[in-house]
Amino acid sequence: MKLKDSQNTPTGRSDSPSCEPRRHPFAFREWAFAGSLAALASAPTAAWASFLTGEALDTMADYLAIFVLLVVPIGAITLFWLVHILPEKIAEKRHHPQKDSIKTLCLLSLVFGGMLWPIAWLWAYTKPVGYRLAYGTDKHDDYFREMAHQAKTGELPRADIVHLKEELDHLAAGRKLPRELQAVRDDLEAVLSVAVPDGTQRSAS
Repeated sequence: MKLKDSQNTPTGRSDSPSCEPRRHPFAFREWAFAGSLAALASAPTAAWASFLTGEALDTMADYLAIFVLLVVPIGAITLFWLVHILPEKIAEKRHHPQKDSIKTLCLLSLVFGGMLWPIAWLWAYTKPVGYRLAYGTDKHDDYFREMAHQAKTGELPRADIVHLKEELDHLAAGRKLPRELQAVRDDLEAVLSVAVPDGTQRSAS
């Protein structure tokens, strides 16, 4: 009777193999295969570093070392200098009246590790409104000399010559012109006195 009761009484333990998680028989083999592939991929293999061998390889290495030690630093310094003087070139192209100050700022930027270079860049592109209010023009004196040279060679139209002459007259009314600008003004006046208006040429033809 006791034996029957013990057989019918459920127990809290589950020691039968059917209750354990079933393990795949090929899982270990898959991991072993993946590890083998990784080991083979990371293993050092023989590789050809170059198609040259012997003395040809040594000569190529010498030329490459000379190029890296000499040509690359010279090229880097040249590129740095061209970028560093870029604000000065921009100021000259725009006939900025304060281009000499911008050039000085670029040189000072070399001393301060390039920290002043952005200021010079912005200054070169800034329209000199304050300078125009103080001196009556926003162009450098070189601009007037360059335009006067084009006027004397006949490259500048008459309308531009008249406008340039009026601008110099306006400057002369507000302040005394430097000797160079006064000479430019005289040259423009001489060109205008010699040049024949377009209407006169058409009527004569």
